[in-house]
Amino acid sequence: MHPKEAVPRTENCATQMEKIDVHQDEMVHYGEGAQGRGPGGRYTTGTFTPISNTIQGAPMTRRCEWCGEDPLYVKYHDTEWGVPVYDDRTLFEFLLLEGAQAGLSWITILRKRENYRKAFAGFDAEKVAAFGEDDIARLLEDPGIVRNRLKVRSAVANARCFLEVRAEFGGFGKYLWGFVGGRPLTNAWRAMGDIPATTPVSDALGKDLKRRGFNFVGSTIMYAHMQATGMVNDHVTGCFRHEEIKALGEIKTMG
Repeated sequence: MHPKEAVPRTENCATQMEKIDVHQDEMVHYGEGAQGRGPGGRYTTGTFTPISNTIQGAPMTRRCEWCGEDPLYVKYHDTEWGVPVYDDRTLFEFLLLEGAQAGLSWITILRKRENYRKAFAGFDAEKVAAFGEDDIARLLEDPGIVRNRLKVRSAVANARCFLEVRAEFGGFGKYLWGFVGGRPLTNAWRAMGDIPATTPVSDALGKDLKRRGFNFVGSTIMYAHMQATGMVNDHVTGCFRHEEIKALGEIKTMG
């Protein structure tokens, strides 16, 4: 890492991001089709997937169908998706991964997640913000991540914007959760097709982040981020996690 080669601090985030093609921000998220919609716009059919629950030990557990039967996807669905996240480092992790995923499938990014953790300094925003041209060149040669120049540069620039927001609000989580009043939104979707790809809240969040200089933060991407970090509970009502996640949101809120 070479901080001295980083973009000069005299430039704010908005100025830095003028150098990045913002049209890439609206790339398709999670893939699209013509049936039910899963996390971030991923289309599937039906309401849930009854498969053997190797994690919970209960056979025929009903889950949101989007996770299918891939063990990594099932584990992510059962243990992470929709769980309220207030920790800034984890919020930065998901912000970086969601941006990397744009135009690809989420399972592709999940399979590369540990590679990203290693490549991006354990998702330490301060360290990533200090990345310079040598670091970017290193990342573009790393086969363990998505080697897209725009996404890599955006990740570094977004880290700098992240630090600015954190300093302004006393925490990125405080800023982010302010869009939902500090408390998770609980929906009651019966079928995957009922779940929206965007909402007025994600529209407002994405618009404000863009104003602050972030890239890869369109409404679809940010709604997926809201789902992943538990700002909204979009597990369908037939999924065993719906009530569990609802209870978590009632126990703790972002004050």
